[in-house]
Amino acid sequence: MSTRQRATEPEDLARLVVKLVNAGDAEGLAELYEPDAVLAYPPGSPTVGREAIRALYERMLASKPHFELEEPLPTVRNGDLAVTSTKPSDNTGGRVQVVRRQSDGTWLRVIDRPEIRQ
Repeated sequence: MSTRQRATEPEDLARLVVKLVNAGDAEGLAELYEPDAVLAYPPGSPTVGREAIRALYERMLASKPHFELEEPLPTVRNGDLAVTSTKPSDNTGGRVQVVRRQSDGTWLRVIDRPEIRQ
């Protein structure tokens, strides 16, 4: 892992994603996921593993998207697991992530179901 800012609470991950997308940082985005995480994108064809997730973000960031922080919904925790979600500003449904506390106390995404507009 690099020296980038890490999520100390599950809710930090959404803010970090917005920050890193807007900075065009695919490597930093990939570091927010566990090594064998699953990103449910593109629809119907999940992306599995940090390297594949990094490559997907590189392709996505080529179009220079701009993300805004969305309203978080209540986090649900069970020990070292949590479910985070946001209410999309574009009313496309929900964005939901399963995250896990790491041995150093930080949080990473394990399963991510985004609604990315194309």
